[in-house]
Amino acid sequence: MEPGEPRAPREPGPGAETAAAPGWEESKTFYDNLAPKKKPKSPKPQNAVTIAVSSRALFRMDEEQRIYTEQGVEEYVRYQLEHENEPFSPGPAFPFVKALEAVNGRLRELYPESEDVFDIVLVTNNHAQVGVRLINSINHYDLFIERFCMTGGNSPICYLKAYHTNLYLSADAEKVREAIDEGIAAATIFSPSRDVAVSQSQLRVAFDGDAVLFSDESERIVKAHGLDRFFEHEKAHENKPLAQGPLKGFLEALGRLQKKFYSKGLRLECPIRTYLVTARSAASSGARALKTLRSWGLETDEALFLAGAPKGPLLEKIRPHIFFDDQMFHVAGAQEMGTVAAHVPYGVAQTPKQTAAMKQAASAP
Repeated sequence: MEPGEPRAPREPGPGAETAAAPGWEESKTFYDNLAPKKKPKSPKPQNAVTIAVSSRALFRMDEEQRIYTEQGVEEYVRYQLEHENEPFSPGPAFPFVKALEAVNGRLRELYPESEDVFDIVLVTNNHAQVGVRLINSINHYDLFIERFCMTGGNSPICYLKAYHTNLYLSADAEKVREAIDEGIAAATIFSPSRDVAVSQSQLRVAFDGDAVLFSDESERIVKAHGLDRFFEHEKAHENKPLAQGPLKGFLEALGRLQKKFYSKGLRLECPIRTYLVTARSAASSGARALKTLRSWGLETDEALFLAGAPKGPLLEKIRPHIFFDDQMFHVAGAQEMGTVAAHVPYGVAQTPKQTAAMKQAASAP
């Protein structure tokens, strides 16, 4: 029996009523309609690109979170049980997950036996009693998410390495910081201020550079000595690669999957596209960023050097499924333009003031 599938009623014993219990046929039809239409083989975690997503990142759970905060865990669980046949609305990570699954479909067409695909894991500190509603919601939207990690109030971060996690997305800023401290690529994801249509056939991922793909070395120089010293430093160290940042490994995983399409002659039709969107100036500090990527054997499809200009308008044109940045100022600017943005709490930019703003944004309905 598949997880989440209702158990068939037992055969009636002697003298029992032969009619099914009232409402059974309606319930069976409901669950049959939720069953996934197709079930590809789940890859082994060590072979896949594993994306761990929290329940509040994948689905909108504002009302449920309010009940938990104001009335406690017992009332929260009771509410979830009473509404378990009502699917959650999509959350900020939902379009990203759908795009991952679209890429998987293309990969399986080209490499039917390969397990080098995206594997999505639902990671949540919810109690197992809430699991039925989550399963129903996943089946309602025909998502292929077979792996669940439900920790009943405990932090799920300790399980991420066991799942071979390449990226962890959550609405909980504290959990994200905990994951970053454990060396796991992670970001706090935020809903955009307005809905903007994104590609249904191509996964688009945009990255800031410093303190996201690269270390925060250069940002430390800016904060300590100003822009002029920063430009001098970058010019002097142009041929010295920057140290890696927290999301370098995720870009590497995306590049590995891109090459599977390139090897089939599909570079121009690749369903994965990556972007470097950085406040660096191309003339004064862009070369070091590009040479660092080259030294890693990596590239982005597009590199946008904004020289301090706002990122939001460019992101509105790109329409990525997700944009990663280490500064809440840029995250907020992306949100205003309708971009799903994710904050990477890493590096010198994480001042107490910024951390407080991040927590406030994460807890807002």
